[in-house]
Amino acid sequence: PITPGELLCLGSSLAFSGLFYYMYRKKARVVARIQEAPKLQVDDDLPALVSAADGRCLPYVALEGVVLPARAALHSRYHEGLQGVIQKLLVKEHRLIWNSLARSW
Repeated sequence: PITPGELLCLGSSLAFSGLFYYMYRKKARVVARIQEAPKLQVDDDLPALVSAADGRCLPYVALEGVVLPARAALHSRYHEGLQGVIQKLLVKEHRLIWNSLARSW
């Protein structure tokens, strides 16, 4: 005979497994889209291509070309000789509202 505690453990284990598998498949689709991203060159044709795109946005694109860092190039800690730059940094702040009932932001 199976006890109610064992059924609860089995049900919660199946529910968590299903949730984690759903999250895995969702992230795997995003990774596949990124890996299949078209490779574009950084040249004079790029602004025209972006402005002609739907919503003036290219969702996943790998840009290839020579860029100049704003300050200094970033060096990888894990791969010797690999460098990168940050061309534009976007900071989005969420507005905090004080909840007087919970006494938290």
